[in-house]
Amino acid sequence: MSQSNEKLVNKENIRTKLKDSNFKNGIKDAFPIVLGYLPIGMAFGMLAVNKGLTSLQATAMSIFIFAGSAQLVSIEMIASGAAAAAIVAMTFLVNLRHLLLSASLSLHLRNLPFYYYPFLGFLITDESFAVGMSKISNQKNKHRYFFGLGVTAYLGWVSSSALGAFLTGFINFGSSGALDFVLPAMFIVLLVMQISSKSEIIVAVFSALLSIFFALTIDGSWNIILATVLASFLGVYISGNN
Repeated sequence: MSQSNEKLVNKENIRTKLKDSNFKNGIKDAFPIVLGYLPIGMAFGMLAVNKGLTSLQATAMSIFIFAGSAQLVSIEMIASGAAAAAIVAMTFLVNLRHLLLSASLSLHLRNLPFYYYPFLGFLITDESFAVGMSKISNQKNKHRYFFGLGVTAYLGWVSSSALGAFLTGFINFGSSGALDFVLPAMFIVLLVMQISSKSEIIVAVFSALLSIFFALTIDGSWNIILATVLASFLGVYISGNN
């Protein structure tokens, strides 16, 4: 096959995917996710620039990492002068749940060419997983549905964080410290939404107390990692005895 014919075939394949109803369904189902990403993404972009990153660096972070909670934690750790190893370890722990998410989603995405999996895995977030798992069983071409869902959510996150980052250049926040509350506020909301039992309250309080204790007794930002690991063990112990 000549190079020109190969290009025509590739273009036709792209057009076919764009016209595919499953791909369009994924895009449509991603709109609520994008609306949810807009305020958090803009807040991340503003916070990142306020903490010392350039607008391009903040945008590149969203392009290559695409993990809102890990990005927000990393920004705080970078601003506090944390060691690179601590930032990498914390990012790994925060995103460790993606192993379980991808394992569960893979049951619906079997027998695909190998090159699909890295792209689909990169697009997994808590929100896209929740929406995808609730609707993917009704789709004929499940990988195209999730691709449409994930790509739309990804573009929403990148564009909203870029918007927030570049708007910061035109907004003078001064020394009000308003952006410093973005990260705690977001995680408080996520925590409250996820707590549904007494044991989860115990783990959350235990984790908070441990983090404060380690922050006062250990230099650097290892308090977050140590508190996370120890609180996880407590959660496993409580679950095993219930």
